[in-house]
Amino acid sequence: MNKRAAVLCGAALVVAGTLTAVPAEASAPRAAPSGPAWKKCGTTDYPTLQCASLKVPLDHANPHGQKITLALSRVPHTAKRYQGPLLVNPGGPGGSGLTLAGFVASALPKSVAAQYDVIGFDPRGVGASKPALNCGPGHFDPARPDPRPATPAAETANLARAKSFAAACGKKYARVLPYLATVSAAEDMDWIRRALGAERINYFGYSYGTYLGAVYARRHPERVRRAVLDSVVDPTGVWYDNNLAQDHAFDDRHRAFMKWVAKHNATYRLGTDPARVEARWYAMRAALARKPARGTVGAAELEDTFLPGGYYNGYWPHLAEAFAAYVNDKDPDPLVDAYEDFGAVDASDENGYSIYTAVQCRDAAWPRDWRQWSKDNWAVYEKAPFLTWNNAWYNAPCAFWPTDSLRPVNIANGHLPPVLLFQATHDAATPYQGAATVHRLLHRSSLVVEAGGGNHGITLSGNTCLDKHLAAYLTDGTVPRGSGGVDAVCRALPDPKPLTTRASGATRGSTLHRLLGFRG
Repeated sequence: MNKRAAVLCGAALVVAGTLTAVPAEASAPRAAPSGPAWKKCGTTDYPTLQCASLKVPLDHANPHGQKITLALSRVPHTAKRYQGPLLVNPGGPGGSGLTLAGFVASALPKSVAAQYDVIGFDPRGVGASKPALNCGPGHFDPARPDPRPATPAAETANLARAKSFAAACGKKYARVLPYLATVSAAEDMDWIRRALGAERINYFGYSYGTYLGAVYARRHPERVRRAVLDSVVDPTGVWYDNNLAQDHAFDDRHRAFMKWVAKHNATYRLGTDPARVEARWYAMRAALARKPARGTVGAAELEDTFLPGGYYNGYWPHLAEAFAAYVNDKDPDPLVDAYEDFGAVDASDENGYSIYTAVQCRDAAWPRDWRQWSKDNWAVYEKAPFLTWNNAWYNAPCAFWPTDSLRPVNIANGHLPPVLLFQATHDAATPYQGAATVHRLLHRSSLVVEAGGGNHGITLSGNTCLDKHLAAYLTDGTVPRGSGGVDAVCRALPDPKPLTTRASGATRGSTLHRLLGFRG
């Protein structure tokens, strides 16, 4: 998933908006897709990677109509025991899954990966799939208006940006937007299954990919062999209210970071009291709102830069260095470097954001009256100021979106084999309640919890306890069975230590978290 591909998940959906029924795409007669023509596309990291493309209907209710193209990747199985295709998805919506196939195949134990064709794909509209959306190039160019609408002028400027983006998307992609939704992406997955010649698929999804997998399972339960859902979206409220709930979770995670900085005062010299450290962070924000660093990093860009720390604590030492350099040394360069690493948007990020808005705005109803957004976000901001308004403006195009909305999918399912869920207790992007809800809705599912963990995307990232459960499940379907709503508990990895040398401006972080991205 690219840096800004989002995962921002929702909660209870009791909002105004036009609703239409979910299309009965799965029941429409369908032409048989031809098998992919695989070609070598290996990289230094993933030398056995292969690539192909697949034509699928734009409208699955009209399978003989206009076609679009999906980009696929594969690491083929090598073992005599073949367990079928394992489709992988990094989330978003808007995340590219092509490289993820290589990562998953290399990160799993060799004996396990060898039993699967690991299949990555760019969902419709994403990356190498065609058409690939880019609604508003330059939408995130710095420095943007202050997200906090403390004045009518600030609110007007941000509203104009949101309306402009929605209008541009409607003008450029009017023919495509009605078919950019999770239900359509789920039907694409079934075309992939059929093109691969598989009776059933295995699935491994992170973040938004957990919702995509659950929707596919609801529509095609007989086609699911095994499914792993890591960092689980709450499906009972896609998407508006869960963004508000997420704001609280990110604020908690930001305060955990402030506490970590205070613990390492000998390194960062920002104080031993977390509240004092937090006050200095907000003073930095206020200063940048008045005068962006190097004309680039204002208040919005600062929030973009520190947001990844809520996804993955491995970024904390790098962010703390930039924070300390700006406050203590009056040196903005490390902060600008950190923005380039973590917050800046490139063409792939613009594509990811375009798909993010297109899918989430279409998936479920959003308030169309901005007064409702203002009331709700100010109420949340009073308790959780770190991300609330930045998040609100990120999603604000949905208030003005040019298509109507579908009804969310009820993913409750009693017809699946055991599904394995993984969740950290303090995950900010997909708060814990989502996993508890999905565990209840998917009968026979098993929930593995990383106690005390706050990272988003927790398997294949260094926790051997979690990965043992994953490997056992993919080997022979074994799942843990416990009581009290949790089937197994693994301890979180320790928080990072400060860097021993000053960080360079290079991209940092684990391979997995670079693939999952931020806001995703």
